[in-house]
Amino acid sequence: MITWGISDTFGGMTGAFLHRSRAFIRLGGVNVDVLTFDARPDYPAVERQLRAGGKLIDGMRLVNLWDWLRDHPAPEKFARAEASVSPRLRAVFEPLEVTEGYFAGRRDGVRMSLTRYADDGVTELQVDHYRADGTLAVSDRRDTRQRGQRGGRSIVLCDRDGQPVKAWDGAWALYRWWLDRMRDQQPTTMIVDSKTSARFMVGYRRKNTLILHVVHASHLQGSNGRVVRGSRAAVFESPESFDSLVFLTERQRTEALALLGDRAQTAVIPNGRVVPRASAAPPARDVHAGIMLSALEKRKRVDHSVRAVASVRSAGTLVTLDIFGDGPEQSRVEAAVAKANGGITLRGYDPDASSHLSESSFLLLSSRSEGFPLVLVEAMAAGCLPISYDIAYGPADIIQDGVNGFLVPPGDVAALAAAIERLVGLPAAQVEAMRRNAIRTAAAYSDEAITKRWAREFDRAAKRRGFLPAAPVDALAFRLRRGIARRWRNWRGSR
Repeated sequence: MITWGISDTFGGMTGAFLHRSRAFIRLGGVNVDVLTFDARPDYPAVERQLRAGGKLIDGMRLVNLWDWLRDHPAPEKFARAEASVSPRLRAVFEPLEVTEGYFAGRRDGVRMSLTRYADDGVTELQVDHYRADGTLAVSDRRDTRQRGQRGGRSIVLCDRDGQPVKAWDGAWALYRWWLDRMRDQQPTTMIVDSKTSARFMVGYRRKNTLILHVVHASHLQGSNGRVVRGSRAAVFESPESFDSLVFLTERQRTEALALLGDRAQTAVIPNGRVVPRASAAPPARDVHAGIMLSALEKRKRVDHSVRAVASVRSAGTLVTLDIFGDGPEQSRVEAAVAKANGGITLRGYDPDASSHLSESSFLLLSSRSEGFPLVLVEAMAAGCLPISYDIAYGPADIIQDGVNGFLVPPGDVAALAAAIERLVGLPAAQVEAMRRNAIRTAAAYSDEAITKRWAREFDRAAKRRGFLPAAPVDALAFRLRRGIARRWRNWRGSR
């Protein structure tokens, strides 16, 4: 079995799907290829950095489209079989001249690309990609209708002599062609995390391939709950393109089904985390100590948490708040902290910030929206009680108000402050009971529990496609390797 995680770039949901991939390998012995489609010269450095930080481990392979095209030149027999460059695309095939001063992208001192820009110096009109030996691999031109004006596209694959052997008039056609080459007719399971990548996967159906799309963030825009975001419209218009649409919370799936009806196969599988075994006695900590782990950006509304803590302190309850994170709203948050009555500290970015959760009594989450805030799971696993706005999506799926944390109306700073007051005023025994409840809740989001849910969904999807009857689930849903990989091998052998 080939298992892929697909993303357009190495941004966005990278952390979530890399973590999931590591869990698949660690718990099920399933190798995972991470496929990306963006053109950047520093992927080897990115991979080294990710491996050094433990984000990529043995069993994971990072594969980029453009590097693959460089490393897999069309052999002569392939060129004869696949040469299909239309006269129109051949007419606009104009490789850049190295001597003309175009911008050169380099890797370890070797030219990997030349870029021709529009007059504004920003808009890319053509990027030619080169192999390590200096030969032209791919010419990607984006001003085929009128030179100098972005419009129309021609992507031409060349042989070692720089001669065109294959061409596409759009990126999506190239992407699908590449996926077919990567699959090489092998049974494959694809998990598409990027909403951008999901758009070109619409209509990509292969008889020996399962495709699941993870909807990480809200699919809606506006306040009426009926308008799908433009970036997700293609998926919601053709959900049958995917063997399963995977949502992170039950609430979001319910809202999505109101739009999808019976056209889609759906599942709810939250993101997982490494969760320590439940402790009978959560670590002791000062009930007044608060923490926030958040990027400093508008959607996170960190200033709401600052104002809530300032209000509590002004009323005479000297709680504290340590804020870990940085971002574009740094100055706005600093201004809010400056107005507060002390006790609030900006700690900046810290890769080990989550280690402070076991020292903190409560965690604040005041975002405008979330896909599934894993920080809540991390806090609960450490016995740190979450106090969160009841936003879409996630908090209400995890938090039982007054049992394992607190939920307050979204955007209500006064209610956020009141929840902090409520916590610090509880008897110590009740607070400790809540901490134990939080730790038990977090166990449902452990990598073991979440990987089991993935394995079951793979099993259901294979059964729906008629690959093989569903197999029984053992302690780890046939541990992905014994069950899912064996299923694919048996199915392939029975064709």
